[in-house]
Amino acid sequence: MMVSFGQGTRGNPRSRGRTGLRNGPDRATLAVAGVVCAVAGFFVLGIVLGPVALVCGWLAMGRTWAGPRPAPAVIALVLGAIDTLLALVWLAGAAGPGGAVL
Repeated sequence: MMVSFGQGTRGNPRSRGRTGLRNGPDRATLAVAGVVCAVAGFFVLGIVLGPVALVCGWLAMGRTWAGPRPAPAVIALVLGAIDTLLALVWLAGAAGPGGAVL
């Protein structure tokens, strides 16, 4: 009997069932993390947490605009964009003449 390498009776560990799209709790977790970062960014470190919320929302949406969009992912994306814009406006106002922000 000849032994052939790589042609065993066991299934390939990278079989079709194990390499499919990961769309279960990973996307839901990213969406919730994005919403938490966006809300926290309104109070502290908006210039950092806003883009993090944007990225988390985008990844939770599956990196596409087509198809159904989960609500928490869209909320994270929108709040992250608002948070980032407000942080940039605040920084521009702080760097303006006088440097005072009320």
